[in-house]
Amino acid sequence: MKHNFLRVLLGVCTFLPLAVSAQTTLNGTPLNIPTSSVPFLNFTPDARSGALGDAGVALGDPDANAVYWNPSKLVFAKQSKGASLSYTPWLRNLIGDMYYTYLSGYSKVGKNSVVAGSLLYFDLGTVDFTTATGVAAGTFNSREYAVTASFAQKLSQNFSLAVDLKYLNSNLAAGSSNPGLKPGATAAADISTYYQNEYRDNATGKGIGWAFGGMISNLGGRINYGGTQSYFIPTNLRLGTRLTIFSDQYNKFNFVVDVNKLMVPTPNIVNGVNLNANKDYFSSVFGSFADAPGGFSEELKEITISSGVEYWYNDQFAARVGYFNESNEKGGRKYATAGIGLRLQQRFGVDFSYLIPIKQGNPLADTFRISLLLNLTGANRVGGDDELTNDDFN
Repeated sequence: MKHNFLRVLLGVCTFLPLAVSAQTTLNGTPLNIPTSSVPFLNFTPDARSGALGDAGVALGDPDANAVYWNPSKLVFAKQSKGASLSYTPWLRNLIGDMYYTYLSGYSKVGKNSVVAGSLLYFDLGTVDFTTATGVAAGTFNSREYAVTASFAQKLSQNFSLAVDLKYLNSNLAAGSSNPGLKPGATAAADISTYYQNEYRDNATGKGIGWAFGGMISNLGGRINYGGTQSYFIPTNLRLGTRLTIFSDQYNKFNFVVDVNKLMVPTPNIVNGVNLNANKDYFSSVFGSFADAPGGFSEELKEITISSGVEYWYNDQFAARVGYFNESNEKGGRKYATAGIGLRLQQRFGVDFSYLIPIKQGNPLADTFRISLLLNLTGANRVGGDDELTNDDFN
């Protein structure tokens, strides 16, 4: 299936709030909506968090997908090695050949250290170019990808820290009939922290667990496609918490909440000029918490909230529901999510999620994700006789 180039760009941008322009209106009132280039960096890659309203920074029982959400969690993983592969058709009700896939893996390299890596690949489909008079001018397959390397370190029994380095490349139409377009590329970094603790009764298995996590992702340079203008990448602050209720040895519930703030300048357009367009990098990124024209109340509206509930039986079967909310004045993305998960033969797992929009006409309607997991050192059921600890792998 082939598409007009502008249609593909529109399809990419629909992940962002309302997204084709930085300024639109709601009931005649101007809206200043932060946007960025390469929004695929903030796409939820895996089905587990996709079923929890896109929450995951403090989600427990980490697997290889923690490389995206919060790699500092990996030092608390039950297995010493793991990998995951996820697939998501994108905007499938509008454009039939867009998708993204996520491959990640990790390995413990000591009692308190983990190395990990990932590849996020976004295929925008085939672009059909035409001239101003409508004559065919060739085709091109647009694509973007990001490669990430992570290192996580446990700093205490309950607290950890991780850093990521990544390279990202965005090739929207370079090499096509437009000689002025080039692939955009830059490097970026992430930093994350995680704290967890729990109390359980050894006899009954009843108890409570809690966790806090935070991550600043995509701290990096602007991206340029061959012209004079460079564009911000989607630097993002994510903070979250988890509460786990252990009903007994086999049943538990995870309650998770994440808040996200896109750390790019809020448009402030006066007399047709965006006053926030030409700030230096650090003023733009770290000043994004106080640059909204409407002040602090408008800044709060730029925060999105992800929440979800996850039920596990014997660490083998999971059922999940979630909800994502964004202010109507900053895009109005609102949707519910649901999904299930299975862990098979102590080594393999599969997760599935489905997105349910609150409003009709949402381009994200019917989005589904599927993730396959491989635990290279086996998985252990709660309360099982073969339960291992991290020390067994070192």
